[in-house]
Order: sequence, then structure tokens, then C-alpha cells
Amino acid sequence: MLEIKNLHASVDDKEILKGIDLKVNAGEVHAIMGPNGSGKSTLAEVIAGQEEFEVGEGNIFLEGEDLEELSPEERAHKGVFLSFQYPVEIPGVSVTNFMKTAINESRKAQGLEDMPANEMLKKIREKSEMLEIDRKFLSRSLNEGFSGGEKKRNEIFQMAMMEPKLAILDETDSGLDIDALRIVANGVNKLRSKDNAIIVITHYQRLLEYIVPDFVHVLYNGKIVKSGTKELALELEEKGYDWLKEEAAV
Repeated sequence: MLEIKNLHASVDDKEILKGIDLKVNAGEVHAIMGPNGSGKSTLAEVIAGQEEFEVGEGNIFLEGEDLEELSPEERAHKGVFLSFQYPVEIPGVSVTNFMKTAINESRKAQGLEDMPANEMLKKIREKSEMLEIDRKFLSRSLNEGFSGGEKKRNEIFQMAMMEPKLAILDETDSGLDIDALRIVANGVNKLRSKDNAIIVITHYQRLLEYIVPDFVHVLYNGKIVKSGTKELALELEEKGYDWLKEEAAV
């Protein structure tokens, strides 16, 4: 599904990613952990094509296609979804209208006609019920006045509606209480399938109690210094990240 080879990326002439290699197969969930400033969010944004980052060398492939020359919009149409750490507010645009526009723009890019209104409403109803989202929520302006939990739940709703091939969730657990975390995690688990792949970026092991990853990777100083199974996340919870300095220096 996703293959990253020797990825180097910088912003304002400061190198942040220093040679990332990563392979994520369809049907897998990978967790990326690491301390603040290690490059986790940068990796997510570079995969999504955010233009403030300069890729010095390396490649990102989605289903064998090199994404280098594609804009963020084109990557989204190819099936890349990024859940932002700090979702923006869009006053005057309801959650429902935003989703209708996003889905139909994606369909247009694939040469398809707009989704019929009855089909769209059915899909909105199904996905909102799956994520325990109240109907009134869908008529509110996108993220305006939303709590942290509501913003994150809305991002997972967008993921459910868009049905991406690759979903990258950047610190989805940030600012969530335990009930909101459970609801968001349950939604993600329901969206796991053999046809998609999910990357979960997090500081803490607690999210991985709910979204159990197939693999855990530790990003430290711009490099993946250690990979393992979910047990690695437990080790990090116990030891912190300082013990990885020696491995990062290799």
C-alpha cells in the first residue's frame, strides 16, 4: 500500500526527516511514536504533500505510484487521508455540506458524476450512527465551537465518509477524555479492512490499548530507530525515550 524509501525532508533549510524507510501493507495498522520534535507530524504532512516541506531525496509510493509530483489535493483523490492534530474551523459551512463537497470533488477527479442525494444521505446516516454522532452535530459549522473530542470525532467521520486507502491519524488522542477516546478508537477499528491501511501517530501507549497496531515504530531525531509489535509501546511507556539515544546515534 505505502512504501517510503530513504526519505529526507526539511523546512526553512532545517532537515527534519533524515532517511525514513517504511512499508505499510494493506490491512495493517502501524503506530509511530516518539518524543516532541522527533519528526512525527512532519512525516505525516510530507506523505500528504504539504508544500512547506522540501523533500531533499527519497520517494513515497502509494500502491506503486510515486507521489512526488502530486499536490495535496491529488494525493487525497488517490486515497491519502490526513487527520490533523489541530483541525481548522470553517464558519458558515456545515459538516454535512463540507462532506458532500469533498466526496463529489473526489468523484469528479475520478471521472464520476456527483453521488445521488439519496445515496449521500444514506451514507451520512450510516456513518454518523456508527460513530455515535448526533444528527444536530452534522448541521453545525465545521469545527466552529467544537470541543477537542468533537473535532476528533468529526475527523474520523470524514475518514468514514471518504473511505481512503491510507489514513494517517496525527495525535488523534490529543486532548481526549477517556469516553471520547473510546468512541474515536471504536470508530477507527470499525473502519479497518483488508483494503486499507492506517498509520496512527501518538505520544502515548494508552491509545494503542484501544487501537491495537500490527507494528510500532519509534521515530527519534528524524529517523526510525526501532520497530516492533505492540509490546514495544509498553516498553516505551515504562522506560520513556531516553534509552533510545544510543540507537539513534548509530
